[in-house]
Amino acid sequence: MNGGYVLSGKEYGIEQESVDVSLEELYQKYRKYSFAIAYRMLGTVTDAEDVVQDCFVELEHKPLNDIQNPKAYVAKMTMNRCLNLLNSARKQRETYVGQWLPEPLGESADLPADWLERKDMISYAFLVLLEQLKPIERAVFVLREAFQYDYKDIAELLGKSESNCRQLFSRSRRILSSGESAPEAPISPNINNSSRVKLLERFTTAFLAYDVTAMLELLAEQPVFVSDGGGNVHTVMRPMVVRKGVLALLTSRRVLTVLRERDVVHTVINGEVQLAFLKDGEVRETLCLRLAPNGEHIQNFYLMVNPDKLRHIHIRTEEVSVKE
Repeated sequence: MNGGYVLSGKEYGIEQESVDVSLEELYQKYRKYSFAIAYRMLGTVTDAEDVVQDCFVELEHKPLNDIQNPKAYVAKMTMNRCLNLLNSARKQRETYVGQWLPEPLGESADLPADWLERKDMISYAFLVLLEQLKPIERAVFVLREAFQYDYKDIAELLGKSESNCRQLFSRSRRILSSGESAPEAPISPNINNSSRVKLLERFTTAFLAYDVTAMLELLAEQPVFVSDGGGNVHTVMRPMVVRKGVLALLTSRRVLTVLRERDVVHTVINGEVQLAFLKDGEVRETLCLRLAPNGEHIQNFYLMVNPDKLRHIHIRTEEVSVKE
């Protein structure tokens, strides 16, 4: 498929074959596939892990020889659980304290090493964007773009007609393509892009120094700042969407001051170089930045301070502090 929203999951597409294997072999072969679907659908590592576990627990009670297409079967089980979780999560998030953001996933997360590969990552900004979609829209979009399913397979997997799936996909693309905040692509083509690293260093220097002039030069025309504390940690409760307000927030001596007391490091989060704030070697906050299309300004700030969503971010020993 062409277009700017391919989510780097082509290798996981449906294979029309029957496989006579043991449950352990199925688990080893398709667990990464199941997790890749679940994380793109749910935006949380813990829930995605639970979905994978539930799927293979169910398979323990199934006659495996009756399964004609194991990969398609795993996909359907995974997606059904994700849709159920998303439908219930929408109600739960109505009572969520503050803003809800997806759980960031570090390159060195404490997951099996082969569950996610860098080329299969979805950028944090794009994961945030997917939250605009209804569960069924997200399902169609993820299956079509991430896993290259044709509409016939999507229809069978979701219990919809092909025409309905086409309409859902078209609507999803319109939603994701609208507005100033839409990312151009799901992930940066080069996570170690030197210009991005230099911009992060400039931001860190300006932030730590409360440098209004330098910070203003880094902001896009319509920057957005969102923070998620989950009610566990005090943080900015509402999105800041005005340039003047974002500037004041980032240079205030009364807000976000704890971040300046941390060790600041560059680390890879969802496939891109981002910022992590450490205390005694442990990640206490992450700040994911999405750059404007010109690569010279910062469009979106996603600050994660909820400790429940930072359990899968760990810093390798070779990652060094950038704090001056």
